[in-house]
Amino acid sequence: MINRKSFLKIGGLSLSGLLVNKSIAAPIVESIETNNIKTRGVKFGVISDLHYDLMHDSDRRAQLFIDAMVKEQPDFIIQLGDFCVPKPQNKPLLNIWKKFSGEKHYVLGNHDTDGGFSKEQALAFWGATNPYYSFDKNGFHFVVLDGNEKSETKKIDGYPRSITKKQLNWLKKDLQNTSLRTVIFCHQGLENTLGGLDNGMEVRYLFEQINQEAGFNKVVLVLTGHHHMNYHNEINGIHYVQINSSSYYWAGEDFKSTAFSDDFYKKHGILRYTLVYEDPIWAVIDLDNKKNIRIQGTKTKMAGVPLSDAGIDVYKDVYPITSEIDSRKLKY
Repeated sequence: MINRKSFLKIGGLSLSGLLVNKSIAAPIVESIETNNIKTRGVKFGVISDLHYDLMHDSDRRAQLFIDAMVKEQPDFIIQLGDFCVPKPQNKPLLNIWKKFSGEKHYVLGNHDTDGGFSKEQALAFWGATNPYYSFDKNGFHFVVLDGNEKSETKKIDGYPRSITKKQLNWLKKDLQNTSLRTVIFCHQGLENTLGGLDNGMEVRYLFEQINQEAGFNKVVLVLTGHHHMNYHNEINGIHYVQINSSSYYWAGEDFKSTAFSDDFYKKHGILRYTLVYEDPIWAVIDLDNKKNIRIQGTKTKMAGVPLSDAGIDVYKDVYPITSEIDSRKLKY
């Protein structure tokens, strides 16, 4: 019997007109650039759970996202995991990804090391280096976490989905060493008990301690993938937003989709157990220094058969199944 684990192994500034000497020119430019950053905030594009190795039209989905990002010109783009395994056959995805010439970031998903590949191999394939790290952009701090570590306290069935003490200690120091508003990226949900981060409560409490210690909401937003769902929770002043898969919802081995022809399922048999989204979905997220978080989501419909006719309980994973990423206006 097939299960989920088996199938997914500023404009330029001229100083010539300014009557200032060279000793004060640099501070003036620096001040102007800093003010511009504070005015415009930061914008980034995010896509999750492409599952390049599974989807029949992964190239099309990746290309549509990149086309949109080339037009949108965010400060960076990021994928939230379950992107692709690091095999040579997946180089076309990287060629598409590289068409966005700006900054690119990567979160490790549990399926990115399927087939016996290591984290190091996956990161090297993408041109990344560390499974967890942080960076600053336009007056905001960003942290990428690795939620794929083995628990140090218990045996967990399936894929590893914890953050160990070593990474937690690094995270605490990293957050204490910044004074900037912070966004967290992790593949697994920190507040989802259905296969989410096993010690998510511990990590959430760390964020709350950091905010209390800082005297303001330093950690303001946590973005996750993995669950192929679409929801938002605010817990003790921190926003937790689930970014839906760009490709499909896993319906389970007892589900038999009729969205495509029998010939299609002969070639892509595993998709029989999924609800495929007709088109890819993603989000563009803006943060400013007036405490605004704006999420511009996208939506599509289920391929072949409307969700209402799919014969599935849309609340089987508590939050309703949907082929959307909601647009949201949040405050921090």
